[in-house]
Amino acid sequence: MNWAAKMVGGRFHYGWLVVAVVFLVLLAAAGTRATPSVMMIPLEHQFGWSRATISLAISVNIALYGLMGPFAAAAMQRFGVRPTLLVALATMAAGVAFSALMTHPWQMILIWGVMVGGATGVAALSLSATVVTRWFTTHRGLALGILTASSATGQLVFLPFLAAIAEKHGWQSVVLVVAVAAAVVLPLVAFLLPERPASMQLRPYGEPHDAPIAPPAPQQNPIKLAFGALTSASRTRDFWLLFFSFFICGASTNGYVGTHLIAMCGDYGMTEVQGASLLATMGIFDLFGTTLSGWLSDRFNARVLLFWYYGLRGLSLIYLPHAFGIDFFGLPIFAVFYGLDWIATVPPTVRLATDVYGKERAPIIFGWVVAGHQLGAAFAAFGAGLLRSSLGTYTVASMISGGLCLIASFLVLRINRGARTVGVQTA
Repeated sequence: MNWAAKMVGGRFHYGWLVVAVVFLVLLAAAGTRATPSVMMIPLEHQFGWSRATISLAISVNIALYGLMGPFAAAAMQRFGVRPTLLVALATMAAGVAFSALMTHPWQMILIWGVMVGGATGVAALSLSATVVTRWFTTHRGLALGILTASSATGQLVFLPFLAAIAEKHGWQSVVLVVAVAAAVVLPLVAFLLPERPASMQLRPYGEPHDAPIAPPAPQQNPIKLAFGALTSASRTRDFWLLFFSFFICGASTNGYVGTHLIAMCGDYGMTEVQGASLLATMGIFDLFGTTLSGWLSDRFNARVLLFWYYGLRGLSLIYLPHAFGIDFFGLPIFAVFYGLDWIATVPPTVRLATDVYGKERAPIIFGWVVAGHQLGAAFAAFGAGLLRSSLGTYTVASMISGGLCLIASFLVLRINRGARTVGVQTA
């Protein structure tokens, strides 16, 4: 890959090209994760599956997406970022393509829940944390904000396009388009993603020119590495504060709004394309909000940022049921306000994890924190589906989600209060 380094040589650091490649990987993976929300109503009409049944498959997908995080981060240390990503992307593309043939709920649970959920869990937030800590010494928050924004933006911006395809050509056409998109990024990873700066005789961005090039970390068993990090980190209070606050983050974003907003809009007489367009609008604002959050995380107290993020998100979710009754301004106000805050919590959360547990261990420990995020998302995806099926409305689910965010806004103020680094062993 030295030819690529020469092409972008000079004052442009190769780390930014790495960010661009990973941005596209996360974009494809995020669009894949968002696809079941577009399929929910068509599957309900074609096969008669209930929303609770479809939500179960989505919740399995979300849970595995999160649980794969620490093992993916450990596998990247043991086998390398590129080989791990190539296997995951190939599995994801194959699983999505096979789902066009499904006719029974257990097939959706197996393919979309287990196969696709596990594969997308590799191309997730733990990938962003691994890449950023390896390639950047300065501007980590900005780089992480860009990558985080791609994850949420891809999940939302492609929805109107996918919903339009589902409306005109059926859900099978949707999954084939998504499978092709996942396959397209494979050659980019194969040819443009080196393992680390030292692989190209470079130093991380912002590293002094006279600093020695760091050797690769010793290879260890990825399962032992992941569970070793969990065992040590779980003995600290900060880990559980990070874990449960991110549990609420997942419950209030991917799990509830990301999964059910299109169906919720349908309850108020809106079409799938209109609901998906609302999510896409939120995704566009998230691109700015999360990138700005990364910039702010380089400069301000991460706990205070998280306090405001969770608090404002909670208020917006409590407002959501009332937004449908306000002509013109109701939903647009929610889309802008909530979109800016959609996943802005990630950069300050990664910064706190790095401050507490150190640069080398933080990606794996953050992987376990992401597992909490996705368990919360799975809980909300299935729970909101049950509440909708039993009550005929999403109002109670919105209030619960908003209340949890207000609780999280105070939990985060307790993280890393002593501003000390905790020595966590990973082996």
